[in-house]
Amino acid sequence: GKFSKSRGVGVFGDMAKDTGIPADIWRFYLLYVRPEGQDSAFSWSDLMLKNNSELLNNLGNFINRAGMFVCKFFGGAVPNMVLTLDDKRLLARVTLELRQYHQLLEKVRWVA
Repeated sequence: GKFSKSRGVGVFGDMAKDTGIPADIWRFYLLYVRPEGQDSAFSWSDLMLKNNSELLNNLGNFINRAGMFVCKFFGGAVPNMVLTLDDKRLLARVTLELRQYHQLLEKVRWVA
């Protein structure tokens, strides 16, 4: 059902901590199901499903593919990077954009 702090319906910080589920899994799930403009529903089965299918399977697949690529083409060792001038310019631009993004996030005020 719908969470209600006053009625004690829902999973709250202390309850989440007591589950033993690592904080990063909670963070992933809450970001994954964050509402866009409406309330979102929570269920334990959905938490398990998203953790297993979206996080573990997809992340595991990505890591496995990256590892296989490194083994196949680079003898199992990631080579040292040599940045070109264009690479450095791109990194500087991305860094600037990220700083501006973080500044804008800090200015956000949530309205209930």
